[in-house]
Amino acid sequence: MPQIPEKVHELTVGQLAARSGAAVSALHFYESKGLISSRRTSGNQRRFTRDTLRRVAFVRAAQRVGIPLATIREALAELPEERTPTEEDWARLSRSWRSELDERIKQLNRLRDHLTDCIGCGCLSLDTCVLSNPDDAFGERGTGSRLLVERRGPAARAGRPGPAPDQQSAQCCGD
Repeated sequence: MPQIPEKVHELTVGQLAARSGAAVSALHFYESKGLISSRRTSGNQRRFTRDTLRRVAFVRAAQRVGIPLATIREALAELPEERTPTEEDWARLSRSWRSELDERIKQLNRLRDHLTDCIGCGCLSLDTCVLSNPDDAFGERGTGSRLLVERRGPAARAGRPGPAPDQQSAQCCGD
């Protein structure tokens, strides 16, 4: 990893990429999403303060555990722009994200455990398919291809075009 002398207080986007391990395009994306910021030189080149290295590390660590960028941006917005996220910041935020991650893990475990229910079907049209029909939400409205019929709406069922508004967009095969 290239070393940057202590007297250098600002980094080019290339230096930031080399030090952080993030691609230049990722850094531009982070900046466009308000996760990091730079100043522009008179030649319109980006310059990042050294604390941006810690912010990029913070963003990448949060992404690795599945935290959405919008949530990361909200967390970083709570910190003063000049201050880098600290170990205490990470501990506080990770505590608040823990329940969200635990719920996502439970959902993924349920999906994994029910995945074999749909393998034999292939078209996800089982009466109680847990992937296309979680908790059999459509079972109370009858059997068959409820999603396809409802998506197309009454006009389409009568031979006229036009999707029903605010309906599921998923399609399901027949019985």
